[in-house]
Amino acid sequence: MSRRQPREGGTSRRQPPPPPRGARTQRTRSSSRFRGWLRHHRAMCLDSARRLLRTPIGSLLTMLAIAIALVLPAALWLALDSARLLDAELEESATLTVYLEHQVDEGQAGRIDEAVAAHEGVARTRLISAAEGMAEFQQALGLADALGRLEDNPLPASIVVVPVDPAPEAVRRLAGELEALSGIDEVRLDLAWLERLRHLAELGSRLALALAVLFGLGVLLVVGNTIRLAVESRRQEIEVVMLIGATHAFVRRPFLYSGAWYGLGGGLLAWGLLALGNQWLALPVSALAASYGATFTLPQLGPEGSATLLLCSTLLGWLGAWIAVSRHLAEVRPR
Repeated sequence: MSRRQPREGGTSRRQPPPPPRGARTQRTRSSSRFRGWLRHHRAMCLDSARRLLRTPIGSLLTMLAIAIALVLPAALWLALDSARLLDAELEESATLTVYLEHQVDEGQAGRIDEAVAAHEGVARTRLISAAEGMAEFQQALGLADALGRLEDNPLPASIVVVPVDPAPEAVRRLAGELEALSGIDEVRLDLAWLERLRHLAELGSRLALALAVLFGLGVLLVVGNTIRLAVESRRQEIEVVMLIGATHAFVRRPFLYSGAWYGLGGGLLAWGLLALGNQWLALPVSALAASYGATFTLPQLGPEGSATLLLCSTLLGWLGAWIAVSRHLAEVRPR
């Protein structure tokens, strides 16, 4: 007599029905096609690299032409980065000079300084008395004897103001608000040099963008011409594989990898040339900055800049190959 297994919760457990045989077959075919697609990509990637290594001189010259086309806009962009860093330092040093009225004594000057420092647009202040101003003026001009003969000090007390926002518009607005305070005679600011620097930086940015576009087109032409010659040299092979049913994507794949290798190699060479140029110019630039009593170092391509350079060069090589192959595959007809 057979024993029945106890039921859990009073209900019997049923196994889910197996998937239909057609669905399993379809999933197996899709997985097999995907693995075959990956194997072909890997094979074409390695084969295109080996073909470039078989002609090292020609491949190196092509990559060098790409590198030269990439170095110029990249170097200009680095120069603009250094100008932006200098612009930021100059903005931080932007100050206002508030001149007090001549009849203001030291006590009143201290109260005016407190009122100016309490303004929401002021970061910090430094009060310069009339005596301190005269001492600095004598030291700067070297006329201590001549100025010491004056009976009265003609210089008023002043306050050096560092604004919170160094933008020219905000500084002008702050100057107008401070000039309205009692006891202040004049507020002076000189932002013409800062505006000129900003205009030059904007001009340089547009120039760098224009050069990047022009030299990017040059990279496309170099890679496209190289890939066109490769397509012509393998024309019979292409006609054979197209006769047995190969698609344009299948035929295009090895040339796209060749273009990507050209672009990556050109990007690496451009990165090396930029690093060498930076090392070559670092010492003269540091010496020039030291002669003006400043410290300045040339900006370098960091990890993000290097990755951007290599990615752009690889994409340009791939795009140039794609344009060239797509154009010439339309002209190839199996015989």
